[in-house]
Parts: sequence; C-alpha cells; structure tokens
Amino acid sequence: MPSVDQARSWYPDSDPVHGFDHVLRVYRMAERLAIAEGADLEIVRAAALLHDAEGSATSGGEIGRSNHHHASAEFACLVLTAEGWQPERIAAVQHCIRAHRFRDNSEPPRTLEAQILFDADKLDVIGAIGVARTLAFDVVVNQPFYADPSPRFLETGQPEPGEPHSSYHEYLFKLSKIKDRLYTPTARALGEARHRFMAEFFERLAAEERGER
Repeated sequence: MPSVDQARSWYPDSDPVHGFDHVLRVYRMAERLAIAEGADLEIVRAAALLHDAEGSATSGGEIGRSNHHHASAEFACLVLTAEGWQPERIAAVQHCIRAHRFRDNSEPPRTLEAQILFDADKLDVIGAIGVARTLAFDVVVNQPFYADPSPRFLETGQPEPGEPHSSYHEYLFKLSKIKDRLYTPTARALGEARHRFMAEFFERLAAEERGER
C-alpha cells in the first residue's frame, strides 16, 4: 500500500489547486466515506493517493488536466505492480482514477470504491475549500474572479470568442451542479451544506460586482 509520505513526492509543491494538500483532503474524505459506506479501504486509499499523480493545473494547463486521469491510472499501475498487487486489484484502482473526472463521462464510476473517490474529489471543489481553489486557479491562469456571462454561455456553457472563463463562469458551468452528481448518501449529506455556502458566496460576488449589494 503506498504511504502518505511516499505520495507527497508525486505532487508539485507549487500547485495551489491540485497539489498535495488537495490530495490529502481527498484521501481523508475518501476514508471517511469508505468507512461509512462499507467500501474496500485499501482500494479507496490507493486510488485517492494516486488520482492526480500525473498532471497538474500549473504544469499541464487544461490540456494536461484533460488527460490527467488516464496518465494517473497508468502511473498507478506502475506503482502498484512494483508493490506486488494482484492485477484485478490494480484494475480496480485504475477504474477509480479513470472515472473521477467530472468533465469526462466516458467511464462512469461503476464500483462503490470509484463512486467514493469521485465524491471525495468533488466535495473538495465545493464549500469553503472549493471557493478558495476556484479563485486560486484563476490567479494561476490569469482569469478574472468575475465576468458577466454571455447569453450563449448561460444557454449552452460555450463562451463567446474572447469571453473569459471567470470563477463565476466555473460556478455556473460546473460547481453549481456538483451536489446533484454525488453518488453516496454520506457525500450527498455533506454536499448540501457545502453547496449552500458556495452558492451564497458566488451569488454575493456577482451582486457586489454589479453594484447591487
């Protein structure tokens, strides 16, 4: 079983969004969900430690992020094979990792362990931590915290040419939908409070930017 200290070396120190602090929060939440839901703890722990091991927002940009779940699954195979894991258990961890990305529905989480990794990872993008990570990402990629979304974006999620993808855009496009995509009862209960906090923040952000509050 990979250790937390071993996993620390797989992640960059300079990534405020997908660095080791994110991985450690996902690991702790995944443990909590796995215990509550009766999942295989070893599979969940390994998947949580390895789920972002190849690809980061600062080093790979969105192109790197778009394929990071596949790269991380391959890296997981190397790590776990070296530790002597059985092929079927390696495959279970790889499925968890490949199925955790919100923007890729090609391999939905079919197992309880994969659903738990998905839920733990998504809980980390809502609530207070989620707000902080979203703002930090826009600092890294030089996008604004708020910009008026175009009618096209509001209708389709596709920006007009030159339209920034602000933190508020990300809230509308992705974050506001997270609580309804969670799988496990434990995560859905936690997600309700996190969603309310996040929604209140972004609604106030938009109101203050518009001079309404």
